[in-house]
Amino acid sequence: MNMKRYISIFAAALLAVACDNGNEPIDFEMDRSQIEIGEAGGTEIVQLSSGDDWIASTDDPWITVSPANGRGSTPCKIIIDSALTASPRTGVVRIENTRTWESRDITIEQRGFPYSIEVDEQSIEVANFEEYGSRYFDVKVRANVDFDVVVPDNANWLTNESYKLTLDRGVRPREVKVRFNWDINNSPRERLAEVMFRPKSEVTMNRQDALNVCQAAAEPIVENSREGDSVALLCIARSLGIYTMWDSSTPMTEWSNVRLWEESMEGCTPEKVGRVRSVEMVLFNTREKLPYEIRYLTAAEEIYIFGNTNTFMLNLELGDEISELTQLKRLTVGSYGLIDLPKSLANLKNLEHANFCSNNFQRVPEVLTKENFPKLRTLVLNANQRSLVYDLSNTSRTDLGGFVEEEKFPVDLIKWDLDTLVLSVNYLQGELPTFEDDPEVPYYTQEEIDAVDTLPQFLVDNRIKKVMPSTKRFAINFNRLYGKLPDWLLYHPALDWWVPYSLVFQQEGRAQNGRQAMFENEPANLNYYYEVYPFKQKPTGEEE
Repeated sequence: MNMKRYISIFAAALLAVACDNGNEPIDFEMDRSQIEIGEAGGTEIVQLSSGDDWIASTDDPWITVSPANGRGSTPCKIIIDSALTASPRTGVVRIENTRTWESRDITIEQRGFPYSIEVDEQSIEVANFEEYGSRYFDVKVRANVDFDVVVPDNANWLTNESYKLTLDRGVRPREVKVRFNWDINNSPRERLAEVMFRPKSEVTMNRQDALNVCQAAAEPIVENSREGDSVALLCIARSLGIYTMWDSSTPMTEWSNVRLWEESMEGCTPEKVGRVRSVEMVLFNTREKLPYEIRYLTAAEEIYIFGNTNTFMLNLELGDEISELTQLKRLTVGSYGLIDLPKSLANLKNLEHANFCSNNFQRVPEVLTKENFPKLRTLVLNANQRSLVYDLSNTSRTDLGGFVEEEKFPVDLIKWDLDTLVLSVNYLQGELPTFEDDPEVPYYTQEEIDAVDTLPQFLVDNRIKKVMPSTKRFAINFNRLYGKLPDWLLYHPALDWWVPYSLVFQQEGRAQNGRQAMFENEPANLNYYYEVYPFKQKPTGEEE
């Protein structure tokens, strides 16, 4: 009985103690009063001890407390936004006991974002060649300060496109994609460029990455050799995007439209044997100048390039490399999309035939002069219209091609005295020159009439100007010419050969000044002509 009594008394004592401890007050405390955090922000946990109700508040919008109120002890989340500036900032969270209004402060110190420009890939390697439209790479740049892309002056093969870095949240780093374009490397040496990213404002940079670009070297081409010619042709075809490529596994003698030098050919020398004498490249798709490998065809006498895709939409240059082929005699670059010819083309002093038809010339290229091409006998510049505009006075378009910017007929081309001059299907305007006041253009003389029995006395008696005396083919049809046909043309010794009613007299549309394109004195037939040239045979069916 005594033992049971003792146990009951001990249990009662323990219960009394327990009840007494539950009534002890809990101190209003936090496990820390200082928080230091980086510029990216984040969440920090603060352990709150309280026996009463409490509330949390802050005047800083970049700080959030969760929960913002409660009762008793609990962990509180302090959520801190990322920084907005480069300078550090300080904020305060205050927690108050709603019964006693006792408060505790938590001070938050946040570092600011240091100014930096970071590149995801600091080293880029590119090939020496890719197809047009594929010669680029993108770089991701993460920065909190606007910057300029600085490409070295000696790396003009590398350019960058425009970009926009949007810093819409202060100096928090933002990512932008910068696209770089590169050109073909035609050198047997690799090319290097260190691209810098320079801040636009005067700030102290914490990090400033650079971009190192390395371009592979080109495949070496053995100059002045048969092997070099074959490699050059394959590279040219690849760059032009020719639809029917040559088969590199077959000998060059079997390649279509490629003719090689043989010992029996006139002008062949031992070093030329087996090399390319002439080549035709047709039907291709390019948006660039002639491939640089054209310069290796140093034995070629004739190059024919014709048939680019969507020519009327293009504004291309020829490039200077072809000007190194000083042995060229015949050159055709037609339907390519050219808008001009380089001055260096004057190096082709042996050129006899030049055909630049179906391009997009606004003016006659300045390089096309008698002085630059002393051996030239044929010049073809027809069909340079981008599109057909019948009435030039009723259009706002200016990019029509067809020599539309020529203020008058290109007189110097007529004074050149070529064997063949073709200017058909363009937008040449104005009147044909009479040359009556031009002392550089002589009259036919009696000595010439006496020496050549095919020249009539009429030419001297009527003081006819001696214009293009050597020209056997002259075509100016379907331009916007008007006015009168000059006597030198109406009585030209080769007029009947020129097929004048089809290739000379026939014009169409209106000029920019509104004049109807037509010749006022176009003859009804050539009876008058055959009266002056009675020894010429009138074609069968010619009207009397």
